[in-house]
Amino acid sequence: MLRADNLTFAYQASDRPYHFTLEALPGEVTAVSGASGAGKSTLLDLLAGFATPTSGTLTLDGEDLLGFPPETRPVSLLLQADNLFDHLTAAENASLGLPKRTPKDEVRQRVSAALAEVGLAGLEDRPSAQLSGGQKQRVALARTLLRERSILLLDEPFSALDDETRKTTRELVGELTRRHGWHTLLVSHHADDIAALASRHYRIVEGKLERV
Repeated sequence: MLRADNLTFAYQASDRPYHFTLEALPGEVTAVSGASGAGKSTLLDLLAGFATPTSGTLTLDGEDLLGFPPETRPVSLLLQADNLFDHLTAAENASLGLPKRTPKDEVRQRVSAALAEVGLAGLEDRPSAQLSGGQKQRVALARTLLRERSILLLDEPFSALDDETRKTTRELVGELTRRHGWHTLLVSHHADDIAALASRHYRIVEGKLERV
């Protein structure tokens, strides 16, 4: 279980601090919603290690995560923008999820398997600039698979997609979460995304998380 217990943070001493407490189970999607500026991005920054809380705990299966810097924390982040390099192929972008010293034969094998798992078999050599929005998000998911990290943070990942692509990408996220036992945290203001994916739902109200 991923558990944040009273993670407290304020950008300035004069600001009202945020206090975040939540639980996320493996194989499930946990949704977080809230008004613009409520603190959704702040929560993700705390979980990913980009911000440091003044107090509170963050644990995964009882192990303290706060001592880990962002690069070694077991967290992948998928944003609304896919963050692919357009001059690289789908396979080259996905391979960025692997350690740099991975042997070339292993890279090819693992990248092909990851792209096949997200429905992009045969598109390994296609330049990312020629992929659709939905295909780019699938490449980003393949990169997440290759990182083999158990926490997936999703920050409005479907907002730029059309309705049909959003639905199929959403279904893929749910399937991968269950199959790989990810602790997936979805930040979204779209009620249909939350209804379709989330097993539990929190809303940020006045700097605190409330279970919906």
